[in-house]
Amino acid sequence: MTPWVKILLIANVAMFGAQWAYPPLVGDLMLVPALILSRPWTAVTYMFLHGGVLHLLFNMLALFFFGPRLEVRLGSRDFVRLYIVSGLGGAAFSFIFAPNVGVIGASGAVFGILLAFARFWPREPIYIWGVLPVPARVLVIAFAAISIYAGISGAQAGIAHFAHLGGFAGGYAYLKWRERGARRWRAAAGPIEPSAVERIAREIINDTRRWDTIRLEDLHEINREEVERIRRKIQQFGAASLSASERAFMDRMSPG
Repeated sequence: MTPWVKILLIANVAMFGAQWAYPPLVGDLMLVPALILSRPWTAVTYMFLHGGVLHLLFNMLALFFFGPRLEVRLGSRDFVRLYIVSGLGGAAFSFIFAPNVGVIGASGAVFGILLAFARFWPREPIYIWGVLPVPARVLVIAFAAISIYAGISGAQAGIAHFAHLGGFAGGYAYLKWRERGARRWRAAAGPIEPSAVERIAREIINDTRRWDTIRLEDLHEINREEVERIRRKIQQFGAASLSASERAFMDRMSPG
């Protein structure tokens, strides 16, 4: 369980308990898109309300199964941003396509999480009813098609299909924005310079390769013995153990 998945699960369950204890809370916090200017907070608060136990259960199960892996991939900050932006996308689509219909539920936010999961692991099998494996990408396409058909035809009344589509749209928009931002940052930063440790390690490797080309048969006996001694030291302790004078000596003995 990752940090923000845990927080979101607790928040949704706690709000459902608050709804049950004080039913008028739903009217205060639900989203009615046509009233968004006078009730702007509802663009966020509607995501934490649910119409029943099954509604809550399905959304929280999806968050529980898909969220942790995605939070690890994106990082907690981007994960919670994706969640909120996807939920706001659901509110935006509801405003455009069904402005007078009240909306509650985390489905828009969760659909954005599902789309992001399919973006990074498109072939990951998702088991429908725990039996039928469906690739994540195919499942997202199927959900989108069902939401478009049901939203236009009016089938499955009582389900905010346009909020689902808005969740997909919000999630997609955030991922594209994030990718463009990363590309701009890399371009502005320019090529990454190697660290001092990396430069030293590279120099040691190059020096060692050059010293390996020393031909012992071409050396005076005294120099040959010294080269052999230093090579034994390198084998035992590594090239970094050589003193400055030993390195200078090996450089002098190297060809070229």
